[in-house]
Amino acid sequence: GGLSNVIVVSAAMPLLESIFKQTTDMRLLELTDQNHPVLRQLVVRAPGTYHHSLIVGNLAEEAAEAIHAHPLLVRVGAYFHDIGKIFKSEYFVENQGRENRHDRLSPSMSALILISHVKEGVDLAREHKLPGEIIELIAQHHGTSLIRYFYEKAKAAKGDAAEPREEAFCYPGPKPQTREAGILMLADITEASSRTLPDTSAGRLAGLVERVVQSAFADGQLDECN
Repeated sequence: GGLSNVIVVSAAMPLLESIFKQTTDMRLLELTDQNHPVLRQLVVRAPGTYHHSLIVGNLAEEAAEAIHAHPLLVRVGAYFHDIGKIFKSEYFVENQGRENRHDRLSPSMSALILISHVKEGVDLAREHKLPGEIIELIAQHHGTSLIRYFYEKAKAAKGDAAEPREEAFCYPGPKPQTREAGILMLADITEASSRTLPDTSAGRLAGLVERVVQSAFADGQLDECN
């Protein structure tokens, strides 16, 4: 009887998940397998992004455990959050060598490429039938934040032209809608920012985390999550 139950539940689980739009921990555990086709593409075509995603997963999982959110969900979301970078990996700093391809582009084009990885990630996740919760994390992990570096670069280069529109340099959102999405956003920014620190002592890293959280809060990125 026990063996029969295992067989029936294993066979029925995918169907029940599909009908009730629920993602079980069993399904999430399957997605932690680094042999998933999308993750295998990521490690080959964007190895820097792949490593970044693993570190973000560790940070996000610890944070989720600390506030009693869903650690497994946010870890899996971190693994997949940047899969859109597969398509133009060389334009993202963690995958670049000595050459920075943005040096040959206008600030608006650079911002467009960076912004596009969110939509392309969502499309790729849907193509591979990832759970809805993971797709939402991909869509929300930058919220509506401003790509400030290229916005300021565009302002400095405008000359007599009109002021660049700030909206053109913002991610489309939506803002994080859940605690897990908010955690993923903060872990993502923290990991990326920590790469620029000349001093990675515990005190400097603690200060960085504080600045990241306060900046996201002041920008209103956490307004729509619990």
